[in-house]
Amino acid sequence: MIKKLLLTAIAAGLVSTFSLQISPAEAAGHTMAGMTCKDAAKIQYSNDRKMRRDWKKACKEAWKASQGK
Repeated sequence: MIKKLLLTAIAAGLVSTFSLQISPAEAAGHTMAGMTCKDAAKIQYSNDRKMRRDWKKACKEAWKASQGK
């Protein structure tokens, strides 16, 4: 019984970890909490440098738009 409960909890944790997505607009909001667009891009695309660069650029644009610049 405990073994099944433990395996279910681990599976649920893995599914929730991989299903979390951060959009550039959300990352722009996180920059105020100490997370920069660069940090958020590293989290989102840790292995793909080109996608990380594009995502960072979109995040900066979203941040600038939210600031009214």
